[in-house]
Amino acid sequence: MELRPGLHRIGNDLVACYLVVDDSGITLVDAGIPGQWPELLAELAALGRGLDDIRGIVLTHGDSDHIGFAERLRREYGVPVHVHAADAARARGEEKTSPPWGRVRLAPTAQFLWYAARRGGLRPEPVREVVPVEPGDVLDLPGRPRLVGMPGHSPGSIAVHVPVVDAVFVGDALTTRHVLTGAEGPAPAPFTDDPTEALASLDRLSAIEASWVLPGHGAPWNGGVAEASRLVRAAAAHEANSRRPAAH
Repeated sequence: MELRPGLHRIGNDLVACYLVVDDSGITLVDAGIPGQWPELLAELAALGRGLDDIRGIVLTHGDSDHIGFAERLRREYGVPVHVHAADAARARGEEKTSPPWGRVRLAPTAQFLWYAARRGGLRPEPVREVVPVEPGDVLDLPGRPRLVGMPGHSPGSIAVHVPVVDAVFVGDALTTRHVLTGAEGPAPAPFTDDPTEALASLDRLSAIEASWVLPGHGAPWNGGVAEASRLVRAAAAHEANSRRPAAH
């Protein structure tokens, strides 16, 4: 799915990853879940490109629904997989976590889990070798992605800013479709290790000027970084207020 020239999405509002395309090749931001491999092939074919055009993968973090087909690309095509050093063990399958789920509605949760399970998303192949990166790095990949530290969802969560396509890829630093409740619009993501730190990390986006804010779950947002951040904070405040006991 083309969002704008040079910017494409693989997947859907349940699980998504992205392609940055220029004359030098392709950067893949996140790798979805394994069963989205045919969608990757179809998007490349529509572009007149192939798997050999992918120069590198940048993971926004190391969770199972973001590493998807990364190891397959690394092993079979030699594509390097970049991930923040703090999430390297998670991407390699060496670290297991159990973050809180928060609010749950049966139908949206079942839809997400069924979709992921049918496509191998609950047991993806760990990435055997990763290239550790740090916030502030500008990678020598198509689009010259710049990395922004966004700890909270995981210790090594990053945003990936690519000015040439007017976009910042935020992984699970925020969501525009809550996979456990079905709520739509910018909001905190579920399965977050440290929700307070994740909210504080939104300040790190404040210096970024980009129209497109692209999460791992939910519809692409093209209303700008500032408005997305404002709505996430408002949603967090509303959720906190709803949990407070009523005054008597």
